[in-house]
Amino acid sequence: MKTSNVVDPVKLEVFKALYHSVAEEMGLVLRHTAFSPNIKERRDYSCAVFGSNGEIIAQGDHMPVHLGSMPMSVQAAINKHQMLEGDVVILNDPFAGGTHLPDLTMIAPVYVEEQKVAFYVANRAHHADIGGANPGSMGKATEIYQEGLRIPPVKLVSQGLVNQDIKDLFLSNVRLAEEREGDLTAQIGAIRTGIKRLKEVVDRYGEKECQKYAKYLVSYTGQMMKNLIKELPDGIYTAEDYLDDDGVNDTPIKIAVAITIKGQEAIIDFTGTDKQCNGPINAVLAITVSAVYYVFRCLLEESVPANAGILEPIKVIAPQNTIVNATLPAAVAAGNVETSQRIVDVLLKALYKILPNKIPAASQGTMNNLTLGGINPFTGKEFAYYETIAGGIGASSTSNGLSGAHSHMTNSLNTPIEALEYIYPLRVRHYSLRHNSGGNGRYCGGDGIIKEVEVLTSTQVNLLSDRRRFAPYGLDGGLDGKPGEAYIIRVNTKEPLTSKQSIELKAGERIVIETPGGGGYGKID
Repeated sequence: MKTSNVVDPVKLEVFKALYHSVAEEMGLVLRHTAFSPNIKERRDYSCAVFGSNGEIIAQGDHMPVHLGSMPMSVQAAINKHQMLEGDVVILNDPFAGGTHLPDLTMIAPVYVEEQKVAFYVANRAHHADIGGANPGSMGKATEIYQEGLRIPPVKLVSQGLVNQDIKDLFLSNVRLAEEREGDLTAQIGAIRTGIKRLKEVVDRYGEKECQKYAKYLVSYTGQMMKNLIKELPDGIYTAEDYLDDDGVNDTPIKIAVAITIKGQEAIIDFTGTDKQCNGPINAVLAITVSAVYYVFRCLLEESVPANAGILEPIKVIAPQNTIVNATLPAAVAAGNVETSQRIVDVLLKALYKILPNKIPAASQGTMNNLTLGGINPFTGKEFAYYETIAGGIGASSTSNGLSGAHSHMTNSLNTPIEALEYIYPLRVRHYSLRHNSGGNGRYCGGDGIIKEVEVLTSTQVNLLSDRRRFAPYGLDGGLDGKPGEAYIIRVNTKEPLTSKQSIELKAGERIVIETPGGGGYGKID
């Protein structure tokens, strides 16, 4: 088939939709075939299509914290292995492109004409347990070795055959091995679906045409981002914000950023951010880059494809051994879920100085990570449950913020009460909006949520959250959102919890989590 150098805008839109649909279908297969409620119900997964050099071409409408960091995992797999047709590489190592240990990433090549790699497909799913000291693998660790099984890039599948030794090693080091095996199989199925669909696209249009328009899509996005940055006034724009603490020490943790706009380029410099800490809130470089990717993607029109072009004119400076570029043996479980949110808050605060009418007030700024585990008395088997709890979204210059919604780096859903109570020895006593928790203003921030869960057996409970000391900020005179809080109800006593806590509850005891509201926008006239 002959190709030309002329870009057909209609065909560009067709390929944009084709590649996006492949990622979306991979996600559907993963969701419908997974075993755990965390993937089936909460949809804590992401899928994407990559070019032959590992650059992201298209992504599903999934988890921002996954998608912006996944290219580093793909690159780590390419660097480590010569992937043959039928191979699937798995990894979760945060220091090799991963995020935190429960997020398992699978990568596979797509071979087409002349036995060459034309694409890669990848998915990432949060497994409800990956071993370690605490059920759910999201506790108050002080080094990564306490957080679970760390997997470098290894071939889980070699030329179509599952490597049973790797699989056995994995399943021997995690809780709920049957559920983990089911979720792994679902991920492999999603990978195979992506490969099949991309081969169908190549069969229809030809490998050269597919490659050409993949490059055009990345180039188009890159040019749109350059155009957007060029319209911003040159200068240096700074901001800082704080995490409550690291769960080990009571000292607030600062994240600082300086955004330099110069022509068509932007430099995002986190120099001045605090050093990596003892607790699990350290973020690896992939997380920081992912947050930058997300924020600048939000500045573009929705119709612009999300791919590697977003970061073409952007340089990220994140000094090593800080909480935005942690190194071994740092604990990182909450860096993915908590620190990523604060990085977004800091970036938006700095950008507000350039785009005051486009940047919203702070959303809840935490994912309120709750893990519960123990022995289910009704089945006699282990259980491990994980969820993130929604909160308020910040108001904008034109509208109130949403209430009870997940925001920014997470795009998951809640676990339906019916599913939670059916599968686990838990009972939801209360679940409602936390009225008047959103910041007041010309436009009000969204309200948080109140969730009360009773355990029906002795249960290990781990809470990793934030925005308990430093409230979600309002903008342009709008008031801050109400900080979150959590407490335990034992008989008739109410015991407050810190934002990062590991405790043991007995049957009949309850944990209550009240999530932050979003910041308000504008003074009240």
